[in-house]
Amino acid sequence: MRIALLLFAAAMTLPLVATPSVAQTPETPLLNLEGKIALGEVKGRIDHMALDPLRNRLFVAELENNSVGVIDLMARKVIHVIAGLTEPQGVGYEQSTDTLYVANGGDGSVRLYRGADYAETGRIDLGDDSDNIRIDPGTKHVLIGYGRGGIATIDPATRTKIADFPLPVHPEGFQLDRNNNQIIANVPGARAIAVLDSSSGRPKALWPMKESGANFPMALDEDAQRVLVAFRAPGRLAAFSARDGESVASVELCGDADDLFVDAKRGRVYVSCGEGFIDVFDARAGNYRRLARVPTVRGARTSYFVPSVDRLFLAVRAASLEPAAVWVYRPGP
Repeated sequence: MRIALLLFAAAMTLPLVATPSVAQTPETPLLNLEGKIALGEVKGRIDHMALDPLRNRLFVAELENNSVGVIDLMARKVIHVIAGLTEPQGVGYEQSTDTLYVANGGDGSVRLYRGADYAETGRIDLGDDSDNIRIDPGTKHVLIGYGRGGIATIDPATRTKIADFPLPVHPEGFQLDRNNNQIIANVPGARAIAVLDSSSGRPKALWPMKESGANFPMALDEDAQRVLVAFRAPGRLAAFSARDGESVASVELCGDADDLFVDAKRGRVYVSCGEGFIDVFDARAGNYRRLARVPTVRGARTSYFVPSVDRLFLAVRAASLEPAAVWVYRPGP
């Protein structure tokens, strides 16, 4: 009996995932899977998510299903589906006008929906491949990456496009760096990161990426003044100075990364990968050492971290045995 107890105690001290730098145990997981919210009859790839903080509702861009699911996070269930879309990719909720914006990659349109009942209230045609959406918290402007190389600015008050910032190729992940008055965008087709003046849209810099490619997701560590970028070829998490693009760190990352977030409260970085993992890194360490590699399922690469509700949401596409769902993770201590 004594031997059995010793073996059991030893087993309980093993890390959740066997990587040399992991400091996670079953008693103190860094991400706790709280539950799964079924999306219903949703097939194919799922893209980005957004939150309506007034009603505590999560929007899910169901790209290949041509729909957007609306989840009530209190009830943990889908309460509405916006159908009839064309490959919705980006979603963004603009609070001052209570409007949901949906960027459609299939026809390049941006469609507007009233937050109270999801009635369509407008449409703006950008021309091609409408994608990521960002809301400027200061101006309330809605910025949308699209086409062969551009970021459109929409005034929510007039619901019209008021500016168009050119880029060398189609932008993927981009962020609004308010501390330095600039927009930083991944342009993987140019194997670079483009920096624009956020007021005029004029180019400020083009940071070439010589060692890695396929830079899709991006996040800002505002406290450290760093730009975090996930590369797919090969899988790397890299950190750059937001002021001049100087390389700060580069570490190995799970494959097919699609979303990247900074948890400022805990000093962590979360990266979701289609390979079937969420990698968790230490943002307070200069070398961004990995703290955990959390197993998910293959193809589940889209995620959304919401600090106000302290949850990480992971979109999981339908498989042969399970329907599409949003997995809800609660960060550990």
